[in-house]
Amino acid sequence: MGDTQVAVPGDAASLRRELIALAADDQRVRAELVADGTLWDGYHPRMEAVHRRNAAFLAAALDRHGWPGAGLVGADGADAAWLIAQHAIGEPEFQRRCLAALQAAAGRGEVPRWQPAMLEDRILIFEGRAQRYGTQLTVADDGTLQPQPIEDPDGVEARRRAVGLEPLAERLAKGERVPPPKDREAYERGYEAWLRQVGWRR
Repeated sequence: MGDTQVAVPGDAASLRRELIALAADDQRVRAELVADGTLWDGYHPRMEAVHRRNAAFLAAALDRHGWPGAGLVGADGADAAWLIAQHAIGEPEFQRRCLAALQAAAGRGEVPRWQPAMLEDRILIFEGRAQRYGTQLTVADDGTLQPQPIEDPDGVEARRRAVGLEPLAERLAKGERVPPPKDREAYERGYEAWLRQVGWRR
């Protein structure tokens, strides 16, 4: 993630405000890219830049404070920290570090259990393995969202229930649609190349 020193507030209130502001900026840029139709064409450079900047801040915050859970930064600050971790997709080792920290925080009741569950699924899919909770979706040719491969699919609803996720059937029934890749073969080649480039795959 580079050697640049990132200034992290020492007080909880300032840390909370910074986390919330960074997560809001992530969502603002994403909304702009959705609006102009470029979000779905691959990992947009603007989005990547935001994700890397936010990840660098969260990494420095982890070094200084440990995982910023609800006891430190409130539920909204903790949610913002999770979003930053979930979106740090170009930083494999950092996401794995966040997963361990989130799992420990969930064990202490500092974050909801769905947060490490969703991050675990994301990491598993990037590593080329089946997910556990069915949270990672892919776009079918008709624009509907379908779950990526799930380990023990018969048990997925029980696992989702255990961590506070809505039933997968209800999630899929929302009928959300996103534009499918214009050239799926080219998209898949680019995705595989990116996975190798950033270190998810060998």
